[in-house]
Amino acid sequence: MDIKLQQVSYAYSIGTPFEKYALFDVDLEIPSKTYQAIIGHTGSGKSTILQHFNGLLKPSKGEVHLGGRVIVAGKKAKDLKPIRQKVGIVFQFPEHQLFEETVLKDIMFGPMNFGVSEEEAEKRARELIQLVGLPETVLDKSPFDLSGGQMRRVAIAGVLAMEPEVIVLDEPTAGLDPRGQKEIMDMFYELHKEQGLTTILVTHSMEDAARYADNLAIMHEGRCVLTGAPREIFADAETLESYRLELPRIVKFQHKIEKMIGTTLSKVCLTEEELATEIAHALKKGRDQQ
Repeated sequence: MDIKLQQVSYAYSIGTPFEKYALFDVDLEIPSKTYQAIIGHTGSGKSTILQHFNGLLKPSKGEVHLGGRVIVAGKKAKDLKPIRQKVGIVFQFPEHQLFEETVLKDIMFGPMNFGVSEEEAEKRARELIQLVGLPETVLDKSPFDLSGGQMRRVAIAGVLAMEPEVIVLDEPTAGLDPRGQKEIMDMFYELHKEQGLTTILVTHSMEDAARYADNLAIMHEGRCVLTGAPREIFADAETLESYRLELPRIVKFQHKIEKMIGTTLSKVCLTEEELATEIAHALKKGRDQQ
């Protein structure tokens, strides 16, 4: 499902002394089945923009196109239920949203709330619990008896049980250790590829944006100031710094390596694997020229 924001502005507490704009004239296009990262420092507007992707917030100005639906500022948006079924949001610490007495019931709750039969909802739950890397035996347990990482996977299964076309990830690795972070991000990437999802990652992690995203959008003080491919954006450290952002660690390391070997590699490397390959090529080229 394509998503397009046209000149979207959003203000909190309109008409009160506390009125404050969080978004200003944001233009952003996210083609279907792409992996889009939205990055920015704290207070840049990332969290506000993500709530426009399924109608949780409606624009104060401008238009939000969600597939065939258009939400226009100042006009009442009717029946947003189908949109909220198609666009699943995994909020920070999604495990805090668990509430049912068993894992099975928690995963089944969402689809049944949208009219899916109990039989179909249970079928989805049994398939998804394995897809998120948990054994089927946890379905009969209380979600509150699980570890934090397991609870997060259950909450993610609950979002996936709605069979969304778009999945929005709001800092999905918050609070996890490095191993847990990589496992969760790899899992989402596999789901993105296997199920043809449109994936939107809202993050402060330059590393995750570099490794997984097809496209980047940088938010700064409520505006979308830059869009492009990760390799293109991370080639410009000066511009990133002007928006109070840093290069991914792997790109910083590449710059150190280039100084050590006295040559510039052929491209900006976004993963450790790419960097290792490029270093090997550069060293071989240097030996061949001697």
